[in-house]
Formats: sequence, structure tokens, C-alpha cells
Amino acid sequence: MSIFSEFREFIARGNVIDLAVGVIIGGAFNKIVDSLVNQVVMPPIGLALGGIDFSKLQFVLKPDDPATAASELVAIQYGAFINTLIQFLIVAWVIFMLVKGVNAMRRAQPAEPEAPTPSEALLTEIRDLLKTKP
Repeated sequence: MSIFSEFREFIARGNVIDLAVGVIIGGAFNKIVDSLVNQVVMPPIGLALGGIDFSKLQFVLKPDDPATAASELVAIQYGAFINTLIQFLIVAWVIFMLVKGVNAMRRAQPAEPEAPTPSEALLTEIRDLLKTKP
């Protein structure tokens, strides 16, 4: 078997294609959540806290030297971390609600009756024969 035929067989598996679709949808969903947090959720929170822009919050360890052209700023950007934390919470909530919905749909579907085992079928037949005899 050549390497190309093995690769074609690998790609044709359902799991690989499902994973690729999941990664693509996840990337698009990440952009949606990023926009939701940065443009919808954080501005009202910043306004309520006195016009704070969370993405700019930082603790400066070494300030930038205006005499040099290169940026020498060293800072802990905890505002960006807060934004990322809120994004994570939104994604976790959406995934939780999605899984909860799928589980509810699974529970709502009526369970198909299981076929009787051969011994159960035989016992049912014997019972029916005994009922017909006087």
C-alpha cells in the first residue's frame, strides 16, 4: 500500500472529517465570542466602573523610554487576562447549554423496545400454548 493511498484512507475516515469540521466551527465561534466580549459585554462594564477600558489595564514593571525608538515597556496586562477569562466563561456556558440541550433531546426520544432473547421468546411461546389448553 503506497503512502498516498494510506493518506487517502486516513482522510476519508469519519472521525478526521468530523474533527476538521469541529476545528473550523470552533475557530469561527472564537471570533464571535471575542467580538461579543470586546464590543458588547466589556463596554457597559467599563462604563459602569467609570469609563475603564479593561483591555488597557496593566501593571507596568519597566516603563517605555521615550528617548529610544524601540519599545522597552514591560507590563503585566491583567486587563487582557480579564477579557480572556470572560471569553472562557461565555464559551463554557454555551458549551454547557449545548450539551444540556443534546442530553434533553436524547432523553425525549422514546426508547425502542428491545427484542426478546431467544429464551424469552421460547418462554412466551410456552405460556401462550399453556393458555390455549383447557
